[in-house]
Amino acid sequence: MTDPSNWSQLTFAFYKKAENYIKKDLKKMIQTYSPTIRRKEMEAVLTCMVDEKIGPGEMNLRLLQTVKEVTSCDGAIALRSPALALEYALKALEWPKENPIMVSALAPAWQLLTLEKLGYSAIVLDVIEESGLVSLKIVEEGIQKGGKLLILTESMGVLPKINEFVNLGIPIIEDISQSALSYFQVDEENAPSPKKADESAGQEQVDASPKGKRAGMYGLYTIFGMEANDIITAGGGAVLFAPKRSEWSPLKRLAESAPATDIMPDMNAALAFVEIKEFDRNEKTRLELFNLFSRAIMSGRHKTYERFNDWGSTIYSFPLVLNSGFKDVKAYAQKKGIEIRQAYEDSIIALRQEELSSSCICANSLLLRCALFPLYPRLGQKDAARIVKVLSSLP
Repeated sequence: MTDPSNWSQLTFAFYKKAENYIKKDLKKMIQTYSPTIRRKEMEAVLTCMVDEKIGPGEMNLRLLQTVKEVTSCDGAIALRSPALALEYALKALEWPKENPIMVSALAPAWQLLTLEKLGYSAIVLDVIEESGLVSLKIVEEGIQKGGKLLILTESMGVLPKINEFVNLGIPIIEDISQSALSYFQVDEENAPSPKKADESAGQEQVDASPKGKRAGMYGLYTIFGMEANDIITAGGGAVLFAPKRSEWSPLKRLAESAPATDIMPDMNAALAFVEIKEFDRNEKTRLELFNLFSRAIMSGRHKTYERFNDWGSTIYSFPLVLNSGFKDVKAYAQKKGIEIRQAYEDSIIALRQEELSSSCICANSLLLRCALFPLYPRLGQKDAARIVKVLSSLP
């Protein structure tokens, strides 16, 4: 055990090194992704290290309790990867190997690889260009091809018209890794109109009415990924939760017999715990940047996604569907010191492009044309201004 008397010295040294690294990093090119790591996050992880509590333990339990509080789910388990979360969900469902599972072509590649590893057959669905999500019609076509279960991936923070999918009556596993802590109003037809920016003041006009039902509370199980580039990060891992008690019971039995090597360590859980606590603060900054960037592209040829539930969507980076070649735009941004990346570079269509390009035409197009621009709370005014300038002058 580390001597408590050295705590202040350790903390000060740790913070100084971290802050020097961040300052040095800020002088480089603006990176597409960047986790928001402040002193609270550092201290939570450092405390685990100093107390020598780095395996699964108290912080894992605190993270699960926090997820239950913010989502109102019945129960949850924190695991070492989203792939493990999917495996546990299918085990809890006792899903038959002969029943095909539908996935989006723009879902992360680990979904397809996990299904194949477990012996399941997958039906890969195309998406629509307006949102990058599967549509009701596309899922219905997937059902006609034999699809029995849908993994509904809510990518880029864009929320689907959820009730349309629920009304199909098929089992759904939600993946909210990029839309975590978004929410739907229970009655979608009477949902408030989307947030609109007051251009004169540059501020959001947001209805402060009570929030609705969280994303992730509509499926049988929900994968809340916490990888490095997810909206909430643990540095690696995922929380799998069950909205209802009927689904939590079998998952609870699996959780009680799970080996420690499957469970998220406390160091990771500590980071995710603080990230959730700081979500509202970070989301406010992300929303301000999103509106700033959205205004910058209004007169241009390139567009971002439509947001059906914009008033409750989580802001995940800044996806831009290009009306010109990605390479030209990337080169232009790079000259200005801004890194952009393909939004779906780690997707199923990227993994199996040759095989899927003819059947998933829109997804293949978005793979080639959707660019991700930096948008995260750690961006300062200076860097945000650089990005606005580039967005408003893209070729």
